[in-house]
This record gives sequence, C-alpha cells and structure tokens, in this order.
Amino acid sequence: MTDVVDSDELLRRMRRARACAREEERTWRGRSETLRSTDPEAARDAAVRTLAFETVIRVLDEILTPGRRPDPV
Repeated sequence: MTDVVDSDELLRRMRRARACAREEERTWRGRSETLRSTDPEAARDAAVRTLAFETVIRVLDEILTPGRRPDPV
C-alpha cells in the first residue's frame, strides 16, 4: 500500500530526515573521537558511519536548497 503525499508533506519529511541525519552524524562523530585511543577499530567504524551521514546530509541539502553548497573539488 502506498500513500500519496503532496509536495509540502514531502518537503517536511525530507527536512525531518536531514535533521535526523545531522543528529546521527554528531553522535557517530562523538563516538569516533571517544573511541580513538581505546578501540581504534570501533573508532574507524564510527568514522565511516560519520562519513555516510555526511553524504546523506549533503544530498538532502542539495535537494532542499539547490546550489547553496559549492561543488567539491
């Protein structure tokens, strides 16, 4: 079963997803920093997850506010 949503609801959902991704990115970044000295392998895993959430945020930012971020070199 699929729900049909209007554009305003779609924007709300994407903004909520972006906010959630930002929170997760902060959480994983903190874990990575905390684990760096005690558990390097877990710290690397957390750093990879941080990068994944940064990517999600970048994509959602581009969808929600096109052209606002400069293109990476």
